[in-house]
Amino acid sequence: MRNLPDDTEQVTRKGKPASAPERRCILTGETGERGAMIRLALGPDGQVAPDVRAKAPGRGAWIAVNKVALHAALDKGKLKGALVRAFKTGPIAIPATLADDIAIAFERAALDRLGLEARAGTLLTGADRIDTAARSGQVRLLLHASDAAADGRGKRDQSWRVGEGEEGSGRQGRVLPVDRMRLSMALGRDNVVHIAIIDANAANRVASICNRWQNYLDCDKDAGNSDLVPDLPGTGPLGVSGN
Repeated sequence: MRNLPDDTEQVTRKGKPASAPERRCILTGETGERGAMIRLALGPDGQVAPDVRAKAPGRGAWIAVNKVALHAALDKGKLKGALVRAFKTGPIAIPATLADDIAIAFERAALDRLGLEARAGTLLTGADRIDTAARSGQVRLLLHASDAAADGRGKRDQSWRVGEGEEGSGRQGRVLPVDRMRLSMALGRDNVVHIAIIDANAANRVASICNRWQNYLDCDKDAGNSDLVPDLPGTGPLGVSGN
């Protein structure tokens, strides 16, 4: 049997990482930047598992669909057929919970990132601290727990708009698909309802994983959840301040 290549990192002929490597979705046939797609890894035992951080060794296949579409592909047997064609190897096993496993993996990755930023001192919590920082133009990205009260979100959003000189723009923070209890556990702090990222690079790191996570859950259509663009300073509707 021929050896299957390890596709965890694409490199140039000079051995340097290639910029913006593209992958092909095995379900839709569309190509796109791998940073916007989801990698499925094949284990030595033939078990398929989510690899949302794209770091697992060995052979992988890529998909660019949301959770609803993946459920449909699983139910109709389309995913298994696509994986068999992609891997060209022995029997494979796909867990029935794969679509949910990916959502859980995204949540873990996003919360881990927020935890790292908390330890690095690049984020703030607490309504008063966030409002003060926002009104002085220090906030690069604003996040809310899913169970944050509407009036609390509105006050933080308004402070952010004032600081960015965008009063009346309707600009809003991102509503995350996790509640305050999960956020509090991830950050090791009490009652985390709102989060303000005060560093531009940190905002892009958080925006990148949150964008992928929420696109997969298809909750970017909700109010305040306009797309976040990773690795680029955003303005206005993108939800990341580049000031």
